[in-house]
Amino acid sequence: MSTAIAILGGVGLFLLGMTVMTDGLKALAGSALRTVLGKAAATPLSGALWGAVVTLLVQSSSAVTMTTIGLVSAGLLTFPQGLGLVFGANVGTTGTGWLVALIGVRVSLSAYALPLIFAGALARLLSGGRIAASGAALAGFALVLYGLTTLQQGMGGLAETLHPADLPAVLGTPGVGWAAGSIGLMTLIVVGLAMTAVMQSSTAAIAVTISAYYAGAVGLEQGAALIIGQNIGTATSSALAAIGASATAKRLALAYVLFKVIAAVIAIIAFPLTVALMRAAVASVDGMTLLAAYHTAYNVVGVAVLLPATKPFTRIVERLLPSRQTALQRALDPSALANPVIAVETARRVVADILATFAASVSTALSGGARPTAQGTAAAAAALEEVRDFLSELKEPPETEAERHRMTSTLHALDHASRLVEVLADDGLPGRPPGALHDFRAAELCTQAMRAAQVVGGSITSESALSAQAAPIGWSVSSEIAKALAEVEDASAKLDALQRDYRAATLASVAPGKLTAADALTRIEAARRLDQIAHHAWRSAAHLFGRGAPDNAQDNQGSGSQAESTTAERQEDAAS
Repeated sequence: MSTAIAILGGVGLFLLGMTVMTDGLKALAGSALRTVLGKAAATPLSGALWGAVVTLLVQSSSAVTMTTIGLVSAGLLTFPQGLGLVFGANVGTTGTGWLVALIGVRVSLSAYALPLIFAGALARLLSGGRIAASGAALAGFALVLYGLTTLQQGMGGLAETLHPADLPAVLGTPGVGWAAGSIGLMTLIVVGLAMTAVMQSSTAAIAVTISAYYAGAVGLEQGAALIIGQNIGTATSSALAAIGASATAKRLALAYVLFKVIAAVIAIIAFPLTVALMRAAVASVDGMTLLAAYHTAYNVVGVAVLLPATKPFTRIVERLLPSRQTALQRALDPSALANPVIAVETARRVVADILATFAASVSTALSGGARPTAQGTAAAAAALEEVRDFLSELKEPPETEAERHRMTSTLHALDHASRLVEVLADDGLPGRPPGALHDFRAAELCTQAMRAAQVVGGSITSESALSAQAAPIGWSVSSEIAKALAEVEDASAKLDALQRDYRAATLASVAPGKLTAADALTRIEAARRLDQIAHHAWRSAAHLFGRGAPDNAQDNQGSGSQAESTTAERQEDAAS
């Protein structure tokens, strides 16, 4: 009874320590986790390397996987790039097995672990920010060590009643036939899978296996068979997490399960050869190290086989799980809300796509082409409202000043894009000018502004999820974007000045009989609407790149109050 209590207590302390340590390491990483993963996965190979490194540092393959889902959903990574990160996470998560094999089961660290738990807990309770996160990571690490010591003691008691001969003999063991060895291998694989499914941690299950081997409760071949099953069992948590999740999450979960199954099939086929090599090496390398190495090699081989075939593997996954979501639904994936950086960047790209599409439609109409339809305008308004609702459900605030600035700028861009759509929804796009020079000039300036705004918005979305490509997070402004931003600002400023002068000239043409009062007021209203359209396009485009000036007068221009009278108009009326 005491043996069972010691084993269960050791596993519990290990799991608790891993949870506390992982939370602390993730808090220390902060937004850097999202930024590094978003920028490092330029190719599946680099993604696999960085996925392994980041998982090793934060000690959580699930954290890397969930972050990857958000990055892929937001369009910051393509699905093949996301697979690279997931593959790498499987290699990185084997690092804890080395900790167990090299330190955990060899030395009783309880005398050192208890003071570390006290120091870490004190830092966690009395401090904040990175110091508190460091304290949590330290306390969690010490709990892992203490749990391993307790587990080691329990396994010592288990070894008195359990011997490798009591377990099924596996394929490759001397004197064991092919049929009996295959049955034994499959039996232990199922046992290993069940261990991971119950513990919800392959790391903890492998720690138990290595500890059991060290205590003499299982043999080397039996430990390797258990590791195969424990690796497959890791996929059960991903499969359960994907139930009711987005299409992206389901695809990555399916890819994860397939990866585990393919790696397991390779391991089973190569098992007799692998066991022979391990038995030959055991004379110079201890069995715990061999089991840790087998765990790592198992995953490295799986990655090496699948990584070159990422594209066809991606197509197979996409065919098995076709997405019925629209581009907007894929972009505004709820999984992105767990990461403020990803969520804000997702919203920014959707706003940019809507701005580019709408700007192209308006410039085409002003050039004599088809006019924006009521259905298209309503769809754009609904999409912007979805973006607003999406950001309203953000689960945590941005952590750094730069991230808060990006969120504020994105909200400004969303506001102006919404006003732009609202202007066209309420009053429609003015018709072609009747022939006056000022009329032509106003339409021309508005067209220039919208074409430049289209370039700005398109520069963000041309590599976004909406076009099935990926682009990194950031406000990188190329010379082309800078030129387009300058053009849209210049056209908007000229149009604003023109419509103020145009109002006086148009009203003055009524008295000589050149225009009727109704025609004059209609033309003034048309020029004002063009000014509003260009202004909101400029402000939205500028804020998409964080270049919106903190000038409330600028941002309020073109709002509902402008429909009544601008400040310049009131001054003009007073002077006259």
